[in-house]
Amino acid sequence: MQLQGVGIGRGLAFGPVLRMPEPLPEPSDAPSTLGAQAEQERAAGALAATAALIRVRGERAGGTAKDVLDAQAFMVEDPTLSEDVTARIQSGKTAERAVFESFASFRDLLSGMGGYMGERAADLDDVSQRVVAQLAGVPVPGVPDPDYPFVLFARDLAPADTALLNLDKIIALVTSDGGPTSHTAILAREKSIVAVVGASGVNGAGAMSVADGTVVVVDAASGQVLVDPSPEQLDGVRARLEARAEEAPVPIGPGTLADGTAVPLLANLGSAGRSAGSAEEAVELGAEGVGLFRTEFLFLDSTKAPTVAEQQEHYTRLLQAFAGRKVVVRALDAGADKPLSFLNASPEENPALGLRGLRALRANEQILRDQLTALAAADAATDAELWVMAPMVSTVEETRYFTQMAREAGLRTAGVMVEVPSSALLADRILAEADFASIGTNDLTQYTLAADRLLGSVAAFQDPWHPAVLRLVGEVGRAGRALGKPVGICGEAAADPLLAVVLVGLGATSLSMSPAALAGVRAELRRFTLAQAEAFAALALAADSATEARTAVITARSTQLDQ
Repeated sequence: MQLQGVGIGRGLAFGPVLRMPEPLPEPSDAPSTLGAQAEQERAAGALAATAALIRVRGERAGGTAKDVLDAQAFMVEDPTLSEDVTARIQSGKTAERAVFESFASFRDLLSGMGGYMGERAADLDDVSQRVVAQLAGVPVPGVPDPDYPFVLFARDLAPADTALLNLDKIIALVTSDGGPTSHTAILAREKSIVAVVGASGVNGAGAMSVADGTVVVVDAASGQVLVDPSPEQLDGVRARLEARAEEAPVPIGPGTLADGTAVPLLANLGSAGRSAGSAEEAVELGAEGVGLFRTEFLFLDSTKAPTVAEQQEHYTRLLQAFAGRKVVVRALDAGADKPLSFLNASPEENPALGLRGLRALRANEQILRDQLTALAAADAATDAELWVMAPMVSTVEETRYFTQMAREAGLRTAGVMVEVPSSALLADRILAEADFASIGTNDLTQYTLAADRLLGSVAAFQDPWHPAVLRLVGEVGRAGRALGKPVGICGEAAADPLLAVVLVGLGATSLSMSPAALAGVRAELRRFTLAQAEAFAALALAADSATEARTAVITARSTQLDQ
C-alpha cells in the first residue's frame, strides 16, 4: 500500500507508526445542575487557565511556534467569545457544552471566511478541546510519548502539539489533512521534520487507516508514504540515507547554479523582531536579502491602522538588518478574508474572490498612502535596497495604479505579486508597467486549480508541481526575460529544493523561502547548470499531472547525478 501527499522538503525516514488519539467526545447537552453562576465561574477559570498554559508552551517552543501559540491564547481571551459562552450558560447550558458550542460557532464563521482567517478555524478546535479537558479534569488528547522512535500519523496537528514535538522520538510526520501552507507544514519545515501532509491512498484510504506498529517509509521528496515495505525496499532506503549522510554540507554563500549562474536566495519574513523566521535568523542562515516581508503583522491585532511613525519604526528596523541588500516589502495583504474593522468590515460570501489585497487598499486609499509614506521614510533613513510590491494584482490598470502611487511617494522600485492566472497571462503587459514581478505560488496554485489551499479534502490539488501552474510561471519568466525585468518566487514552492531548480529553469531570477529551507535549496541549485534546469522544466511541463511532473524530474535528476 502507498499513500500520496505533499512532501515538506526532501527528507527521508522510516519506522513504526503511532497514531494520534481521537479527540474528546462532544460534551452532553443535558441541562446544568449547578446553576448559571457556578457554571460561569467554571468557564471563566478554565478559559483563563487554558490561555496561560498555551502561553507557557509558546515560551518553551520559541520561534514561529511562539507566535502561533500567542495567537491561540488571544483567541481564548477574545471578549466576544466569552460573551457568547456566558449567553449559552444563561440559557441553561453546562460550562463544557457552552464552550463547545461557542468555539464551534466561531470555527464555522472563520471557515466560511477562508484565507488567513479560515486557517485559524482548525486552531479553534484544538483550543476548544483544551478548555473542555480543563473543565472535565482529564488530560488533553495529544502526541503519544513512547520510549522508542516512531512515525507520527495524525489527521492534522494543532500548533500547540507541533510546537513541542520531541524530535528525539518523532522521526517523521504524516497527516491526512492539511496542505503545504498549513501550520503543520510550516512548523515541520522550520523544525526540519520529515513530513508528508494531506496523504491518502489511491482507494481514498487516509493516513489514519494505517495500524499502529506498521513500518512505513516517508519520502518527502516524492510526497510518498510506503506502507509495510519489503526487506529489499528497506535496504534501498538505508543505502539512500547513508549516501546522504556522507554528502559534505554546502557552505553558506550566494545561491548559484553549477555553471555560476547567480540565483539569489532570499527570506520570507513576517516580523522584524527576534524569532525563528526573523531578520536575524535569516541573516545567520545566509539569506541574501528579503524576498517577501509580510506587513500584516502590524495590522492584524489592531482596531485601527498603525500610524505612519509606528510603521516607519518597524520598517527601519527591518532595513537596518539587511544593510546594502535587497528587501522586498509587500503592501498590506488583507481584506474580507482577513477582516480588519478599519479596512473592510462588510461580510462576503466568497472572500477569496472578494475585496482583498490591492482591491481592499484602493477602497481605503489613505491606508495605502500612509504605508508607502512610512516605507519611503524608512528607505531614506537606511541603506538597504528597498523594493515594494502590491498583493493580488489581476489587471494592467491595477499595476499602473500601484506603481504610480509608489513613485509619487518617492519609492524607486515598485512591482506586483503574480498570484492569479490573469496576471500571469498578462505578464508581458504587466511587466511593461512594473519594475519586477514576484510569483506567490501558494495562491497561484489555489486559483489555477480551484482548490482552497487550507482544505485537506482537496490537498492533492494544492500542488505547485502541477503543469498548469508551472506553465503560468513560465509565462511570467518569459515576459521577464524579454523585458529584462526580475521575476522572483516567494511562495512555499521555492522551499522545495528540486522544484526550485525547475522554477529557475522556467525563468525565475531569485527564490525566497522560510530561512530554514535556505540550506537545502542552496545545495540543490549547485548540482545543476541552467541548461539542466531548463531541461527539467521542459519535462515537468510535458507531464499531465503534478505526480507525473515530479516523478519525471526526480528520474532525470538521478540520471544526471549518476553520470
